[in-house]
Amino acid sequence: MHAPNVWLVTGASGGFGTALVNAVLARGDRVIATARSLDKMRSLPETDRIRLLQLDITAGPAALKEIMAAAVAFWGRIDVLVNNAGYGAKALVEEAGSAEMRRQYETNVFGTLDVATAVLPYMRAERCGTIVMIGSRTSWRPELTCTGLYASSKAALRVFSETLASELAPFGIRMLIVEPAAFRTDALIGNAVYTGNALPDYDVMRAMAAQRYKDTHKALRGDPAKAMGAVVDVVRGEGAAAGKAWPLYLVLGDLGVSGVAEKCERVLHLLDEWKEVSTGLDIDPEEEAR
Repeated sequence: MHAPNVWLVTGASGGFGTALVNAVLARGDRVIATARSLDKMRSLPETDRIRLLQLDITAGPAALKEIMAAAVAFWGRIDVLVNNAGYGAKALVEEAGSAEMRRQYETNVFGTLDVATAVLPYMRAERCGTIVMIGSRTSWRPELTCTGLYASSKAALRVFSETLASELAPFGIRMLIVEPAAFRTDALIGNAVYTGNALPDYDVMRAMAAQRYKDTHKALRGDPAKAMGAVVDVVRGEGAAAGKAWPLYLVLGDLGVSGVAEKCERVLHLLDEWKEVSTGLDIDPEEEAR
């Protein structure tokens, strides 16, 4: 990697994005901070190592290619792309339907992919680079009411990023899938629970979910600055990450680690318990020979 590194961070107007910009600058690297509104980034540090760029990740492939060309022109390259921009829809799946599901995917899946594909030609030309995808522990625990749209979009992000990681490895480009849980950002309270198609049968469930989001936000203990400091450690190979092999996945937060571990243990238990039903289903050699 180059020194200093050039990072492009989407969604830099708050939450993890702002925390990451501060962490990167503290290490002496350069940042291209992007958001849909330049005004919302005015609180970022004033230094010659930061550039602000207006970027809506849902603008479409053609517009994003032009924006990335402008971004590369600042310092001649992008070493690290952090796909952080996104939003979390809160909705019951039946009430939301496919229209709200598509809206969620337009940002968290298709917009994120468009940003990556706009940056990748520059990284492939350099034969190096790092893509950081900000996912969510929620994709491992989607059973909670009103999380289905968001959780599924982050699960889709993880899965296509796993494939993309394999496809990019021959070009020296690394992938890091970051999955945080329970950090004190505005993610839980940024959007109200969807009521555009309220079905009476769900009134109690919807109200309980809305209250749960409020209560959970008050109890959050995770520090976004520490979380993004850990991301910078991994990308730069510093701190607790020094000397470790590159991870494809980086789960952040105590609840993140316990939640992913719990899901994996549950699936392994089911695989073992149902092995007699799930296996032995190949075509019999005798039947194939006939």
